[in-house]
Amino acid sequence: MLRALALCCAALSLSGTAHALTLELPASAKPLADLSSAADSYALPLGSFADGAVPVQDLEGAVTRQSWLIGAQGLTSLQIFGPLRQQLEDDGYEILFECGDDACGGFDFRFGTFILPAPDMHVDLTDFRFLSARNGDKDHLSLLVSRTDNAGFVQLIRVTTEAMEPAKMSTMTGTARLAPAAAQGKPLGESLSTLGHAVLHDLTFETGSSSLGEGPFASLQALSAFLLADPSRRVALVGHTDAVGALEGNVALSKRRAASVLERLVSIYGVPRAQMEAEGMGYLSPIAPNQTETGREANRRVEVVLLNTQ
Repeated sequence: MLRALALCCAALSLSGTAHALTLELPASAKPLADLSSAADSYALPLGSFADGAVPVQDLEGAVTRQSWLIGAQGLTSLQIFGPLRQQLEDDGYEILFECGDDACGGFDFRFGTFILPAPDMHVDLTDFRFLSARNGDKDHLSLLVSRTDNAGFVQLIRVTTEAMEPAKMSTMTGTARLAPAAAQGKPLGESLSTLGHAVLHDLTFETGSSSLGEGPFASLQALSAFLLADPSRRVALVGHTDAVGALEGNVALSKRRAASVLERLVSIYGVPRAQMEAEGMGYLSPIAPNQTETGREANRRVEVVLLNTQ
């Protein structure tokens, strides 16, 4: 536990007319995102990825989506996750579901549930822990913890049927937005090495089309250089769509978009096909609201995920 490691703690407090929730985080915790909506929805995962989907409970109410960065060199994901789980249980929460990386479903689970976009959250596909919990019928939450070599990441999503103030440890309020690595001043290769994934932010697709624009695209040039520099590197290209149309059609469309990117990397940049795979998530992992054209445009994207090379 963190206390056993003699780490100082900072309090995370969520309060309002709903049940007040206070969790202790290491003193090195830095707030990254604090998004709140008085009337929103969230699909709470209740099981591992199976039969092509993550089983969920659809919830509506006041929703907060928050994340923190923890300077946690030397700490495992379990050492971060365990004390938070215990605090939730001590506060009266019933654990509905709990899993870790492969047991959750790995890649499919990560892209089958809502994750705040980088840099507000990072998920190492080989090292993350998740739980969903409830406190009565009107208070549900999910907790996700992952890490890099030098830092831990915590995401907390809470849904209540009563009004709820955002956490006091907040640095940002608003609506989830596209936050590509390049916007943070990091080269794509560096983002893949440190965060494990990146949005190929300059690609263009029209609604309903899998045709990749003519380009050239700087992100593909950077990605090809990253892959050609080390033949052991492998990536998944993951397509995403806006919410126009049915899910089945959008999943197929998003996979065709990822495949279009893969073919461009093979044919134009000479990247070996064996270093890449193409997947599609449809509209299941948005990074912006689908109610506006700007949001739909942001959601029509392809992400690249660095896979385990061992």
